[in-house]
Amino acid sequence: MTRRAFVASSLAGVMSATLPFPRMAEAATREFSLRAAPGSTRLVPEPHPDTAAWCYNGKVPGPEIRIRQGDRLQVEVTNDLAEETTVHWHGIRLPNAMDGVPHLTRAPIAPGDRFVYEFDAVDAGTFWYHPHQRSFEQVGRGLYGPLIIEEANPPWVDRDVIWVLDDWRLAEDASISDDFGNAHDLSHAGRLGNTVTINGRVPETFEVVSGERIRLRLINAANARIFALDFGDHTPRIIALDGQSVTPHNPSDGLVVLGPAMRVDVILDCNGEPSARSQLVDRAYRGNDFRVLDFTYAETALREATPDWPIALPASPIAEPDLSSAHRHEVTFTGGMMGMMHDGRGIWFVNGKAAQGHVLDPFLTLKRDASHILEMTNATAFDHPIHLHGHSFRVISRNGAPTPHREWQDTVLMAPRERVEIAFVADNLGDWMFHCHILEHQAAGMMGVIRVA
Repeated sequence: MTRRAFVASSLAGVMSATLPFPRMAEAATREFSLRAAPGSTRLVPEPHPDTAAWCYNGKVPGPEIRIRQGDRLQVEVTNDLAEETTVHWHGIRLPNAMDGVPHLTRAPIAPGDRFVYEFDAVDAGTFWYHPHQRSFEQVGRGLYGPLIIEEANPPWVDRDVIWVLDDWRLAEDASISDDFGNAHDLSHAGRLGNTVTINGRVPETFEVVSGERIRLRLINAANARIFALDFGDHTPRIIALDGQSVTPHNPSDGLVVLGPAMRVDVILDCNGEPSARSQLVDRAYRGNDFRVLDFTYAETALREATPDWPIALPASPIAEPDLSSAHRHEVTFTGGMMGMMHDGRGIWFVNGKAAQGHVLDPFLTLKRDASHILEMTNATAFDHPIHLHGHSFRVISRNGAPTPHREWQDTVLMAPRERVEIAFVADNLGDWMFHCHILEHQAAGMMGVIRVA
């Protein structure tokens, strides 16, 4: 069967037949609208001017979409850009036709046109949305936003806070550098910027109150920057990775690490004294530590001590892979600065092939409803956050050692020369993108299609 014939057959009855879990009878339908268009935003403080950007609904980040687990989400997207676009709902298990991958799942949205994405929110957690069409530039100019799916019974906190992290390559006049897709970025570490923002602004302080508990949802929307956040006097406890619950634990080496596209939910107990001040520092790049912001405490306390409420999240309804019977597949990532593009072959490779566009023959075909293990090797000199669409997977080992938390993720950060095993049940029919989420690496070939059939 050809790829197009397979897609045509898989889209029949797409709103009900492609997911292995039924819609809840009492689910509500929540309607939203997004308009992608040029705009402006204030990324850096005065005396710098506003920055011309691409925005959803005139904002960077785009508007927060927040619904309850089990609800049906309907989002009408209008494209007022001068080029095609899509919206990909990152980390969401949804029907293939709603996945927002141009031409692979359906045609992109033409300039002046609109499309309604519709799917059920089967998993609770912290997710986000962004284009998959020329994403290295469209995301890099500001097209992204948070998608929060609330648990029926979330842990009690004083505040639920979203931080969308990004970095920007800005010129002296605060304009976005237009050198998207240059050869150095494509073949090295990706488009690293010179200005870090939280929720579209360069932060100075984050005000807290002694004794309060915050659920802090971290989303890395950067093209290429990895964050390794040192909370200093605070001890964050990780309760979710990529939207999925994990055994609550303190971060390894005290650093909360997010590769591009990854999300981490932490419980932050503000245990400083009234009027205290504490720094948040990023330590991702050796020799380039920088202060992100200061935590500043109010003069009076909310309570004498931080609360002792339960923090564990409920599990999502994800099928558990059977490791004893799982089919094993090898995936090797190669390429980089010495693999510069020659005769159209690409710079980065998945199992020896470099993607040219999104419409690709699958490099793996997985038996539907069976358990599978991908044995992945990063045979390059660079980090790669590897993302699988349409599924969550358990990270079961790193360099042969079992992971302590067997965490569910949809994007796993692989260090240079690292070997990582992931396991999942291939229960979502379709052709699914599988790629590095350093967007320049994706554009330069590190992308493939995994078919579930």
